[in-house]
Amino acid sequence: MKIICVGRNYIDHAKELDNPIPKEPLLFLKPQTAIPLKGQPFFIPSFSNDIHHELEVVVKINRIGKHIEERFAHKYYSEIGLGIDFTARDLQSQLKKKGHPWERAKAFDNSAPISDKFKSIKEIEDLNSLGFYLQKNGNKVQEGNTKDMIFSIDQLIAEISQYFTLKIGDLIFTGTPAGVSRVEKNDVLEGFLNDEKILEVKVK
Repeated sequence: MKIICVGRNYIDHAKELDNPIPKEPLLFLKPQTAIPLKGQPFFIPSFSNDIHHELEVVVKINRIGKHIEERFAHKYYSEIGLGIDFTARDLQSQLKKKGHPWERAKAFDNSAPISDKFKSIKEIEDLNSLGFYLQKNGNKVQEGNTKDMIFSIDQLIAEISQYFTLKIGDLIFTGTPAGVSRVEKNDVLEGFLNDEKILEVKVK
């Protein structure tokens, strides 16, 4: 199982970090060890003083596929959930300045908690207009809608499958909206999909 992540897939998030708007999906990977054990809190790693939360809609792949055409992409997933792409922003900035890969800042252990519950797409009225948001300590800090994605879920699957064979159980983190910010010890992060809470992460 692998985790494929999409960077800068919402214009407002790209702007808040002063990044250019991508003309094609910006992709990076996380290993399976980025997913913490069920119920485990997120422990702030010793190598960073600036860990940011990035809430994202997560797509779970349900069949093997390669070179998938966009018009057939919907056949390769049936469940949607939420995940947090924890990012060591200070380390990422150092790596970007050197022209180095981001993995140390993005793919470290436990950096990709996912919701316990994944919803069937049959339960979702319109996948291309799906609202989601993150609360930190009871306050809404991030809010997005899939209609604002630069690249849709089906476009992402088509593009990703040109480079990586998709396998059953693979996860696609589809990008984060604006509102990313630093987490602190004892923060409680709660993710909502269409107003239903399906994700909770405690920070230690």
